[in-house]
Formats: sequence, structure tokens, C-alpha cells
Amino acid sequence: MKNIHKLVMAAFCAASSLAVQAQAPGTLNILGDNHVIYRLQSKHKFLILPIEEKEENAHLRVIRDNQVVKELNCRLAIDNVDYSVPLELDTHQDSDVLLDITFQSNRRSTGAVKDFVTWKMLKTSDYFDTSNREKYRPVYHHTPLWGWMNDPNGMFYKDGVWHLYFQRNPYGSYWENMTWGHSTSKDLAHWTFEGDAITPDALGTIFSGSSVVDKENTAGFGNQAIVAFYTSAGTNQTQSLAYSTDNGKTFTKYNNNPVITANVPDFRDPHVFWNEDIKAWNLILAAGQEMNIYSSKNLKNWVLESKFGHEYGNHGGVWECPDLMKLPVSGTHETKWLLICNINPGGPFGGSATQYFIGDFDGHKFTCESKPEVTKWMDYGKDHYATVSFDNAPDGRHVVMAWMSNWQYANEVPTMQYRSANSVPRDLGLFTFGDETYVSVTPSKELLALRSAKVGKPTEACEIVMDIRSQSKPTVITLSNDKNERVVMTYNPKNRTFSMDRTQSGMTDFSNMFKTVSIAPTYGTITQLRLFIDKCSIEAFDAAGKMAMTNLVFPTQPYNNLVVKGGAKTTIYALK
Repeated sequence: MKNIHKLVMAAFCAASSLAVQAQAPGTLNILGDNHVIYRLQSKHKFLILPIEEKEENAHLRVIRDNQVVKELNCRLAIDNVDYSVPLELDTHQDSDVLLDITFQSNRRSTGAVKDFVTWKMLKTSDYFDTSNREKYRPVYHHTPLWGWMNDPNGMFYKDGVWHLYFQRNPYGSYWENMTWGHSTSKDLAHWTFEGDAITPDALGTIFSGSSVVDKENTAGFGNQAIVAFYTSAGTNQTQSLAYSTDNGKTFTKYNNNPVITANVPDFRDPHVFWNEDIKAWNLILAAGQEMNIYSSKNLKNWVLESKFGHEYGNHGGVWECPDLMKLPVSGTHETKWLLICNINPGGPFGGSATQYFIGDFDGHKFTCESKPEVTKWMDYGKDHYATVSFDNAPDGRHVVMAWMSNWQYANEVPTMQYRSANSVPRDLGLFTFGDETYVSVTPSKELLALRSAKVGKPTEACEIVMDIRSQSKPTVITLSNDKNERVVMTYNPKNRTFSMDRTQSGMTDFSNMFKTVSIAPTYGTITQLRLFIDKCSIEAFDAAGKMAMTNLVFPTQPYNNLVVKGGAKTTIYALK
């Protein structure tokens, strides 16, 4: 995603030039030690809120004509301003806006609530400047323009456009106010932010889910309507739907939400797909440490068919963000079903990770072909989570993206304007090794278009292709900078492992759980490695798809040196 963006939506307009801002024409009314009402008269599109990250969340209620029109939590500045975020105002209303604000604590270091810096820094504007101010914002990975991001959601392909929705906090760079942001791409590599698509309502904030292209109008919302399923996170978690008749730009929430309920904690993340085998829709969602599987003919009325997961795989944390798809097995005429299960904590190196199961699915019940104690991981890095696929991908492909972070330190990584990026897109398949079937993960073909010139040494955004020459001794790859910050990767053909050591990679002290040496099985030999380097990440792939490893790194200077021991032909492409 480019560093300077223009927001593409009716109510938002971002400018790379400096925007004209004015002191908010408001009146402060003190109601208590930590409670105020701020009365605002403005015809501008945005109220620019000053944020101080070390503070606790204040609760804001936006009131017009005696009605609450929006509620949110944000870390309003008390002592200092770290950055600002936009609060959209309805400029079609003539009445004043009331901000009913409650602070969580009785701060006295700054003095009384009337002395908080927020009241001096509130601004109104028709523009919100999204010019990049972050050293570590990636060059070619998708990121939010501002604010927090975690799970990818609701992804689909239609009419030559890839649609990516994502969990987002529009009002700060910590997890809060879960909303579906929306970005689009024609090439899976360059993304345009389209605004917020699904926002919190009376049923709760908007957790993860999926979208489908309803080609045959089974739901009655129109041919080719986009139907989105998401978790409404209120007092309890329930499942809701919304539909779009303008290719996912805007959504109308179904008036009979929620459509699925249960007396189960951690009941969330519905993933829907059309199952041609049974000519019906299936839905899989996480229910504690199991997966519930449903069926439907119309996307509105769902029947619980079965459950999967008891005593299978890893149960070190909560199961989340499932997916279920049928894939061909490489080198055979077989197809098998892949069930993706994201888990946090419980990953192979701590925290968040993506496990999966291979087996059979008849539209009603999933049967795993491996023994219950077998655990398989899709990616052996620390920073690959919430892996989900695009609906309706062309040519029968199964394209996935993940959240490139880990809940152990996601709120602590050294950025403020935004937090978190998505992984590069990946295509999935299946292969066999020994007596087991595994998922293959390869960088999507669209990434080849990012290549520009071949270069002589690493850059801050590049792809390194390595043809391994020796299968008798390890190949050791050291990526470093002039400050001797380095990442050491080792392919050991004897042990059939690939490892990545980021313990001396640069900034690591923001979390005592960041320093890691991650190790992956290679399921045979690796003849070619592909390394995708961006400003704050390294993604390593066996070109044949049998190994993937994703890790964040925060070097204080870009890596510009590459040393390879053990013999390999190396080609470096600058990426743009």
C-alpha cells in the first residue's frame, strides 16, 4: 500500500497536501471530575480527535436531536498528543452535535478535566491527511491508512476486483471499536482504501466473518448480491448478516438479525461457502474449542449439522477464524477437504498461529484423516494468523491472506499511525509426504508483477530468489545492515528443517516475547527459496509450497547486506 493515499468514499476525502483545519467551535460543560459534555457547531466533515496512547479509553457518545447516533472508545489526549484520528460528522444536519465524554480515571497530574490538552487540540476539517508518518509502514503489503487492524474478513473476487475487508479501529492504534474496513485491488498487490463498510450497532461491534457472491439470488437480495456474515459482539456473541447490491461498497443489515445464536462463549467468525456437492450453502464457525458446521438453502435459515474438534489438534487456546474448502492433491486425481483453524494462544512458538486438518466432508460432517494427536501448522513463523480465503476466486483458485502479527505483542509493535499489515496473498493446494497429506502454500502469481529491476544487494522492499546448490550441507543466509542487526536463516537438508533467527534483528525490546528462533519442517528437500522482504517483515517460502514462515522484524536501518554460506545461486528483485 502506498504511503500517501486518497480516501475513495463519498463522506471521506484524504489529501496529501496539508488540510485547512480550524479550532473546534465548541463549548465545554463540566459535569464531574471525569465527565463532560462538549457542544459543537460545525459544517465540516470531520472532528479531528487528539490521541495519547498511554491513556485509558474515554467513552464518547455522539448525540444529535437527543438521540445517540454513535458510541466509541478512544484514548483522548490528557497530557500530550501522539497523533489524531477523524470522527465523521453528519453535515446534512443543522442541529448541534453533543459529545458526551466520560474518562475512566480521575487524573490529577494534569489537573482538573478542564485542563486536559484535548480541549485545546480539537479541530474541525473537511479533510484528514493520511500521508505516511511511519518508518516501518510496508511498501507492498496492505495496511490500514490509520488506526488498528487485525483479522482479514469478508474477502471476495468479482468483476476483476479483489475485495478485502478487515477488522479495524478507526479511532486509534489499539484494538477497540471493531469495524469492517474495506480495501480493493485489481492485482492483489496494490490496494485502495474504500472506507468503513460495516459499523457497530445495537447488537454489538463487528467481529470477523466472510462474504459470498450470491450468483443465483438464493437469499432474495438480488442476483449477484454480496452477502456478508459477521459476529455481532455484544453482551453475547451472535451471528448476523448484511447484503450489498453495489458490489460491496455499501451494506444493508438484515432486519431479522441475528440469524444464528447459541449459549456458547467464544461463538464467532462465520465462514460461508457454496457447496456444489450438495447444492447448498455451508457455514462453519468457532464455538469455544470446536467448530460448528451448518447448512442452508437461502443464507438466512441455518441448520446445525455437526461439530468437529473434540480432542483433535492443538487446544492450547481459543479456536477462531475457520475456513473449509475442497482442494486437489498434487500428483494425484484425488481431492480432499482442508479445514483451517486459527488458534490463540497455542502456536508452535507461542501465541497466535494457523493449524489445519485434512479429511473428508459430505456437506454435513467433517472427518479428519489424521490421528487426533496430530497437529499441522500452515506457517511456522510467529506472525501469521487469522488465515482466510477469498470467495469466488477465479480459475478455481483458493487464495488466502493472513494478519501479519501475534496477539502476544500486537498492541506493542513500534508504530502509532497504524498497527499491523496483512501477509502477501498465497495460493493453497495439497501434497503428500510419507503417510500424511499437507497443505501447500505458494506466493500468489500476481506478486511477480511487483518485480522491477534486478539489484546487487537487498533493499528495504525486495524478493530474494535462491536456487539451493547443496543438499549435503546447510545453507546459511544472513541478512544484515551496517549496524550489524541481522536475521539468520538456515536450511538444513539433513534434518529437513528451515529456521529463522530474529533475536538480533533490530528493535526487539518492546516485548520479551518477540525474540524468537522459529523452525519449520520442510517435508523433503528445498531446491528453491523465495524470500519476500519489506520494511518490517520477512516471509520465506519453499517455491514448491512445502514450507512457509512469516516473521516481523524492525531493523533501525534497512537490511542492505546478504551473505550466503553453503552455496546458492541468488537473484534479488527490487519490489514496488
